[in-house]
Amino acid sequence: MSVLLSLFLKLSAFSLIAFGGVNALLPSLLKLSVYQEQWIDLQTFADYFAIAQAAPGPNFMTVTLIGWHVYGVLGALIATFAIAWPSSILVYHLQRLILGMKDVQKKKSIQYAAAALAIGLVLSSAWQIALQINHSYAAYVLTIVTIGVTVLTRWHPLYLIALGAALGMIGVI
Repeated sequence: MSVLLSLFLKLSAFSLIAFGGVNALLPSLLKLSVYQEQWIDLQTFADYFAIAQAAPGPNFMTVTLIGWHVYGVLGALIATFAIAWPSSILVYHLQRLILGMKDVQKKKSIQYAAAALAIGLVLSSAWQIALQINHSYAAYVLTIVTIGVTVLTRWHPLYLIALGAALGMIGVI
């Protein structure tokens, strides 16, 4: 199977389970792109994820960057289309179904269940990625402190990003 066809089929399948966006798929995307297909290495994956999070726009830029790495501009286009088309069609039809429901309680139950699923998947994904990319006690401490500061304060995330960058530049993490 060609690389482009493999990229398209595997990312299309991921799209169908992307509740919570691509961030919910990061551990699976990491395993696929780094360990199974070996399209990129672990550091490149972490770099692409950081770029995608820092850049404005959709959060599936990680997938676009992986596609670009695999096969240039054509790979980026195919990866982006593959991650978007199945879930877009699914959400369109599910939304029509939900809007057509007469029972308000059922509508709310479905919406709350979907929100809980998305939040759980994103949190699980964040934890799995932290386990993959943290290589020192300082990195784990920074991760835990970041979670605490995020939950307990109203600090802007850029302060935490700057703290992480500063610690990285001085060699702590």
